[in-house]
Amino acid sequence: MDQYNQNQIFDAQVVENIGSKTISRNFVANVFLWMFVALGVSAAFAFLFASNTDLLAYLFNTETHQLNMLGWLVMLSPLGFVMLMSFGYQRLSAPVLTLLFLIYAAITGISLSFILLVYTATSVLTCFLSAAGMFGVMAVMGYTTNKDLTSFGRIMMMGLIGIIIASIVNFFAGSATLNYLISFIGVMVFTGLTAYDVQKIKRIGAGIEFNGVAASESKKLSIIGALNLYLDFINLFLFLLRLFGGGRKD
Repeated sequence: MDQYNQNQIFDAQVVENIGSKTISRNFVANVFLWMFVALGVSAAFAFLFASNTDLLAYLFNTETHQLNMLGWLVMLSPLGFVMLMSFGYQRLSAPVLTLLFLIYAAITGISLSFILLVYTATSVLTCFLSAAGMFGVMAVMGYTTNKDLTSFGRIMMMGLIGIIIASIVNFFAGSATLNYLISFIGVMVFTGLTAYDVQKIKRIGAGIEFNGVAASESKKLSIIGALNLYLDFINLFLFLLRLFGGGRKD
């Protein structure tokens, strides 16, 4: 009888562990799904605006190539959306957070349409595939490694702060050498942040079942996780493009 009870307890623990791992994998898969959806939205809007001069005319003067007020709003508003989703996380519902994320992806895509006018299609595609490969490798490493990347993540965040400060300084200095250095460090920082963020998302997924997180809260966590990975990929792509992208001659 005791042996039977022990077997029941063991079987229950096995089922519980399998269920927890399944929930964790589903959460991580959901995060990546939303990230890919956002990238798809951004790519669609970038291509739509880059290939339509009538739409581009709403953003800048086609003769002087100067951004108008709407163009500057499109360029700067993505930062506002990120801050709104990050700092308003507790107050925003899951549907509203999802809608904001998709709108953010669309506006980011519109702002990225300008790079299709500056860089050649070949260099954009090459840098995109390179970013995808680097992102994929680091994502797998972050998910599979048993090493705690918390300290590593802090170092990467310090590097990110350094990039922001250096970019502001170089905005006024206009140094080509500093721009190259910022881009090189940017590639390293966002490559490292990819592994760190994926491990963090994996841990969040593992804690959802343990803490009994509600479905709506889990959805919000998946959107924020997708936002982090989206930012990692986009910034990695842009820094690679700044390093290796070839400008159009026309």
